[in-house]
Amino acid sequence: MKLLRVVAPSLLLCTASLLAQQPPTTKTNQVMVQVVAKPGVQREQVRKFVQEEVRATVRLYLDGKIREWYSRSDGKGIILIVNATSIAEAKAITETLPLSKADLVDHEYTELGPLAPLYNLVGEPTAK
Repeated sequence: MKLLRVVAPSLLLCTASLLAQQPPTTKTNQVMVQVVAKPGVQREQVRKFVQEEVRATVRLYLDGKIREWYSRSDGKGIILIVNATSIAEAKAITETLPLSKADLVDHEYTELGPLAPLYNLVGEPTAK
């Protein structure tokens, strides 16, 4: 118990110090794209494009531009994981899809990269 009283404050200070440090910035290596129908767009409008949209998405997957895609569990759209190093690059890819061309969907883009706190274990990122 005495050891705990001595060690606990030190652990607390170390943890606080680590949390206060700014994690290193990571490079974007993928972009998550949430795709949802625009307000007022009816399901029938979207259904007209489903087969063409799926074919185009599969082509992008086979070309290595889309890594993964998912349906949202609430049925309100899809999530794409795009192999892109910027939002601009991901937009250029998703704007080729039929529903985007028809202006029936909105997109929300989020850049993704390696889990930054892992650098606390292995050190700063290496330069390439």
